[in-house]
Amino acid sequence: MIALACDHGGFEMMCLVKTHLDSTGYAYKDFGTFSTDSCDYPELAVLAARSVANGECEKGILVCGTGIGMSIAANKIPGIRAAVCFDSFSAVMARSHNNANVLALGARVIEAALALEIIKLFLETDFDGDGRHGRRVKMINDLDHCD
Repeated sequence: MIALACDHGGFEMMCLVKTHLDSTGYAYKDFGTFSTDSCDYPELAVLAARSVANGECEKGILVCGTGIGMSIAANKIPGIRAAVCFDSFSAVMARSHNNANVLALGARVIEAALALEIIKLFLETDFDGDGRHGRRVKMINDLDHCD
């Protein structure tokens, strides 16, 4: 199951994302928003991120104007490794090297076709958990418990 959340700036792109996920057979849970009316993206990002952190959802996709704000909010949740991706390479590296579990996209900075390609790569790329990548992700996870 994929957790979805967007703000008003990402609503139109999220509609395309849901159509894409429907056509490729991915199940998802949509945490909103459900219109282009102005909303507070941190609340929505946190709802989706918590569902990934608690295991209800396997991964998450967040969409706002740039992807930056939602990724910052999501990364406040222990266990979340949200990555803003603007190209195919960053999507593959976010998964394979950083084991990112939440993808953040910017509807105002990338085209829809590229966003769908990034999503495909993010969902299909496995984490290369051996060696240095696994060690570094463990270090990131340990930061969740810092005072």
